Amino acid sequence: MSALTSSSLFNSHISRFPPSSFAHPTSYSIRIGFPIKIPRIRASSNELDIKTDQQSQEDVQEPDSDQGSEKGSNNSSGTTSALDKDLKKVVQKTAATFAPRASTASKNPAVPGTVLYTVFEVQGYVSLLLGGALSFNLIFPSNEPDLWRLMGMWSIWMFTIPSLRARDCSKNEKEALNYLFLLVPLLNVTIPFFLKSFAVVWSADVVAFFGMYAWKLGWFSQRE
Repeated sequence: MSALTSSSLFNSHISRFPPSSFAHPTSYSIRIGFPIKIPRIRASSNELDIKTDQQSQEDVQEPDSDQGSEKGSNNSSGTTSALDKDLKKVVQKTAATFAPRASTASKNPAVPGTVLYTVFEVQGYVSLLLGGALSFNLIFPSNEPDLWRLMGMWSIWMFTIPSLRARDCSKNEKEALNYLFLLVPLLNVTIPFFLKSFAVVWSADVVAFFGMYAWKLGWFSQRE
């Protein structure tokens, strides 16, 4: 009787479960494993697609950055060239207004190879050396500031630059002299506020003179 009751209880307990739960374990593993593998494959393929898309976008964007840098450099060079042109115009106009010039409208007779050209050139450099001797108190020495030393300090602006501008010189040399005609007075007025020395002012004018010639005539570039 106990065996019958136990078997009946076992059958009644089994009947509660649906038949599908007693399916083969292999089918259960296949059903569970297959949908798990698919998302992994899809995820990896999506990552590859995303990486390839990002690389393609970077490849497309790199020429744009290069073009932007080239445009920026072109714009900067254009602005600097425009500023140089404007500055040249202002300097040329100012020098033509205030600097000494020929009294006639005819062509300048002091062309290279003529006696007049040589006279102006010698006069310019002799006045530069004479002004240096006066500024260093070598000629007419005195213990106090006097007119001679003051003239020596201003000799480059009063005699050297006008004498060299009176020649029929090249365009670059004329630009250098025009710049010096405006730069030298600024140096002669500014330096005495810091150093009250005629020799220092004359030396600064000489450095500015040859520095401007080296820049405009390209002395260093020709040597290279």
